[in-house]
Parts: sequence; C-alpha cells; structure tokens
Amino acid sequence: MSKSKPNWGVLIGAAVIFVPLFVVLVMSFGRDPRAVPDALVGEPAPTFELLDIDGKPHALADHIGKRPVVLNFWSTWCLPCKQEHPLLLQAPAAWPDVAFYGVIYNDEAVKADRYLKRAGSAYPHLVDPGSAIAIDLGVAGVPETYFIDASGRIIYKHKGPLTEHHLVEILGPPGAR
Repeated sequence: MSKSKPNWGVLIGAAVIFVPLFVVLVMSFGRDPRAVPDALVGEPAPTFELLDIDGKPHALADHIGKRPVVLNFWSTWCLPCKQEHPLLLQAPAAWPDVAFYGVIYNDEAVKADRYLKRAGSAYPHLVDPGSAIAIDLGVAGVPETYFIDASGRIIYKHKGPLTEHHLVEILGPPGAR
C-alpha cells in the first residue's frame, strides 16, 4: 500500500488565498457592515443660501456664532420621513435656541408644500436645486439629519428616522441650552 504525498504547492496556494480572507472576516466581527465613517463630522459645514418653499432665503451664515443648526433631509415619498415628522414638529419648541430646517430631497416643492399643509410645519423647508447641498454633504438617502454646532462645524450625522433619544443625546435635554 502506498501513501500519497501532500501536494505542497496546492496547500501553500490555498493558504495564501484563504488566510487573508479569514483575517478580514475575524477583524470585521462586531462591526456594522452598513456603517460608513462620515469624513465631514468635525469639519466646517458647507455654506448654503437656499429658498424655502415660500421663496424666502435662508443661509447657514446667519447662524454661525449664534446658534446650532439641524438640517433634516426628507421627501414626501419617504415613509420613515413621515414617521419622524411628528417629533420634528415638536422639536423647535423644545429646543428654541436651535435653528431647524427641512431640506426637500429629490422631490418637488409643490408636493412638499401640499404635504406640510396637511401634516403641519414648525420650521422652514428648503428647496435644494440640483441637490447641491445634499451632494456637498454626501447625503445617501432620506431621512438623513446633520447637526451643526454654533461655530458651523458638523458634529453629528444621523441616518434614518430620528427619535427623541437622538435629539436629547445630541442637543441635550429640552430647554437646557
């Protein structure tokens, strides 16, 4: 009876391919596969001057040095946007020293205006022609919310619908600023 010898070339080749894959797999345990680090957090927010759905201009520069800004990107076709809307209706009263803005994302201002007249509105909703601000910020989808401090730096980016917990975590308890 003869013993077959292992083919060392095949074994070494397989090890060269599978060991790095195994290392990558092990290193990724515990990480959210959808999480993408946001390079803009900690950086100055891109400046903007946009018109709201009523034609009134709004600029980020108006708030620099004065108060924080919350930019919430939303659309009428977005169900999670509609789910967070009641919370966002209450937010300006709870955090009166924070400027809240809705930014209409890949939607028509007329549709947004109709929706807001039905569902209510507590702050300006901006029209972003060509999605220029959304592109500058790297918006990937809606809802997406950017928290900008009074100095104009992006301090946090939230993907998905906001909850009261998120607002309290970033802005502090209502009325505490």
